[in-house]
Amino acid sequence: MVHEDMAVVSNDQQPEETRLAALRSTAILDSPPESNYDVIARLAAEYFHADGSALAFADQSRVWVKSHWGHTVREVPRKDSIFDIVLAEDGPVLVSDLAAHPDYEGRMALLKRHGVACFASVPVRSPEGLILGCLSIFCRKLRDELSADELSVLESLANLAACQLELRRLSKIQNRHNERSPLLVVPTPEVWPRQADLRRALDERQFVLHYQPEIDLVSRRIIGLEALIRWEHPERGMVAPMDFIPLAEESDIILPLGDWVLAEACRQIQEWNQENLQNHTLRVCVNLSARQFSRTGLADHVQALLVQTGISSRQLGVEMTETSLITNMGTALEVLNSLRRLGVSLLMDDFGTGYSSLNHLHSFPFDVLKIDRTFVGRMTDGEQPLQIVRTIIELARVMGMDVVAEGIETNEQYQLLRQMGCRYGQGYLFAKPLNATAVSRLLRLPGRILPGPEEARKTLV
Repeated sequence: MVHEDMAVVSNDQQPEETRLAALRSTAILDSPPESNYDVIARLAAEYFHADGSALAFADQSRVWVKSHWGHTVREVPRKDSIFDIVLAEDGPVLVSDLAAHPDYEGRMALLKRHGVACFASVPVRSPEGLILGCLSIFCRKLRDELSADELSVLESLANLAACQLELRRLSKIQNRHNERSPLLVVPTPEVWPRQADLRRALDERQFVLHYQPEIDLVSRRIIGLEALIRWEHPERGMVAPMDFIPLAEESDIILPLGDWVLAEACRQIQEWNQENLQNHTLRVCVNLSARQFSRTGLADHVQALLVQTGISSRQLGVEMTETSLITNMGTALEVLNSLRRLGVSLLMDDFGTGYSSLNHLHSFPFDVLKIDRTFVGRMTDGEQPLQIVRTIIELARVMGMDVVAEGIETNEQYQLLRQMGCRYGQGYLFAKPLNATAVSRLLRLPGRILPGPEEARKTLV
């Protein structure tokens, strides 16, 4: 969807050379298949119960079909194509009855030969508003014209394709920059920690969990918590996860460490339930590692913890990143389905940062989508970062999923997310990760409602 606040370059204002230059910068034409674009085409067809769909980009003479669903088309001449019609209209094109269209024997001849009765097509634009391609759906039987809400969904899917294009372009720029940058020789630092340090820390109970509230952005009510591991070293003080989790991932220590995190989170939920019956609606989410997802017995372990602590499965959520899924996708899917049968919430963390996030989102049974903090942090940098967040929120709505925005640090970010319909969020604007004692005090606030952003920092320190 091209929103009113987005600067759109009209067809009369966009020289073809400028449009082609923007298209070339994405290197999308005649490129190998990419699962993210295939998912967009599939979502469009499935959502509208269409017989076919196509996501296409056009150079000066050809329309290249990047992804399709239904009838297979690789490329077609641009002249009299749907793309040319969308370009001329500088916006969506809806034809509810092809046979009644004035160009039925002209521009619509190709669609007519394929038995299309009606279609809808929306532009895929560059950040500057240049039309690079279009997303289209086709039906062989007449159906009602798309409503404004339905058209909004199709435009949101086209925006998702535009976001993928922009991420692709930025990635290519970064890769070229890295290739040109000279290698820096950095002194080798002291190797710490070692595996023995991690084993000792686990044996001596040096690890602790901190919890960051997830809130309803409208009411500011605490609806859940994300459990985050910390290392309280007796000499070095608090050690950040990035300084020890990679080492734990490389060794078998991540398995007993992950088991401890799950057990400790369940024990803490039990304690909060005992403090206040209203806390039975609280959900605590735990991050799982790739190694944990390789264990087919993970669901059995979780079920045993639920029985042991007497907490409801709906009070436990598990978060995973794309990296943790792709190690062994078959086992990961089996584990996720087992956890879902238990009633445990499944959250996809850091959405949008992985190459195939959209494909994994469609393939795995997630309940909640978490918008990565890098996207939230860049929302005020311009329309394109804002559009990426807007599109992710709309995608979650289309797929019937809840969405949580991470890393909210400013009131401007908070207000923008609310305006875009993002319901849940977390970040330093409301509360930093806190120990269990500090969280207990927050849970005793009337209605579990946090102070407003203007009061949050001085109240929650």
